[in-house]
Amino acid sequence: MKILTANRLSDGEVVWYAHGRWVETIAEAEIAGDKEAEAALESAGAQGLAGNLVVDVNLIDVEIVYGTVRPLRLRERIRAAGPTTRNDLGKQARTQHAA
Repeated sequence: MKILTANRLSDGEVVWYAHGRWVETIAEAEIAGDKEAEAALESAGAQGLAGNLVVDVNLIDVEIVYGTVRPLRLRERIRAAGPTTRNDLGKQARTQHAA
């Protein structure tokens, strides 16, 4: 399984592609389960890059753990949550403040 990630060009925010738009939480990401779906995500990423919406566009491997999308690589887990040295920064901090 793969999802498409990038950084939004306007503010640098880590984003994921989901059904025609870029979203700010990995939980909303569109998951590709086969090569055809991966190609569709890559095409969407190329369009986002060409339209100057996003940069650093990559398909990344994920797994579903207890119903939650979880990147396989540590780098992507950090990008999805925030810095490992301070829980009060990044997307993880927004979750804490919302609760």
